[in-house]
Amino acid sequence: MSGQQDIDIREVAKRSGLPSSTLRYYEEKGLIQSISRRGIARVFHISVLEQLSLIALARYAGFSLDEIASMFTYNGKPNIDREQLLEKADAVDKNIRRLEAMRDGLRHVANCPEDNQLECSNFENLVKRAMKLQQEPSDDSTETTQNKLSHNQ
Repeated sequence: MSGQQDIDIREVAKRSGLPSSTLRYYEEKGLIQSISRRGIARVFHISVLEQLSLIALARYAGFSLDEIASMFTYNGKPNIDREQLLEKADAVDKNIRRLEAMRDGLRHVANCPEDNQLECSNFENLVKRAMKLQQEPSDDSTETTQNKLSHNQ
């Protein structure tokens, strides 16, 4: 028996802005669950819209679908690992540093008074900074994350 709280896949697609194929894929990956069928159409509980909003937020933050799947319990309720969030925040910080170095380099080259930027000491320092940032280990967030966690307890 269907109730007011049940919506079919077409309505979920309409309200969420996601194509039905994405909803089927999310179901296949275990991110959302249909509760029944109306003919051939999957039916979802209305709470799937909230789940899809959380999934969109996590995707925007850079989490993979597998990481997002681990953030939900079997019944679709959020179960978010705060350490995982701090690690992602550390990775975002690292990306920001890299992007700032790139931005500074581009602006300097565009405005550098030297005819040859390779002869400019400021540009040389920017190149060294960029190289240093590029050589940072990809998993440098663990120590920072552990420090933040122990500080917050």
